[in-house]
Amino acid sequence: MKNYSKQREEIIGVIKDLYNHPTAEEIYFLTKQKDPAVSRSTVYRNLSMLVQEGMVNQIAVSSSPDRYDYIHNREKHGHVICKKCGQMYDFFYDFDFEKAKASIAKQTGFDICEEEIMVKGICNLCKKAQD
Repeated sequence: MKNYSKQREEIIGVIKDLYNHPTAEEIYFLTKQKDPAVSRSTVYRNLSMLVQEGMVNQIAVSSSPDRYDYIHNREKHGHVICKKCGQMYDFFYDFDFEKAKASIAKQTGFDICEEEIMVKGICNLCKKAQD
């Protein structure tokens, strides 16, 4: 981490403690509870720095705000997101993703420069609410 700041440490702490991949606004509100003096722009600026430094992943979600994932470990994982409530969870896979990327590149002619596995569905809580 380039420049230490108490506020940045609080932001990291908020993200580390959450496994639900919070949005920037959720991170802002939770950080503000710990430090009422923190500003929205400070949180957003620090999130950008943390992403650039590789400490946090920014996950683009087409139908909602981006989410943030603290890099707890370097184990490859994907994300599953509920189409009803928007909750996001990690899942770990044991298939050869390098082989899948090679197949995708061969089929499409793309040079793959970013990778992410995201699956969408309906979570258990939303399924129970439908019944």
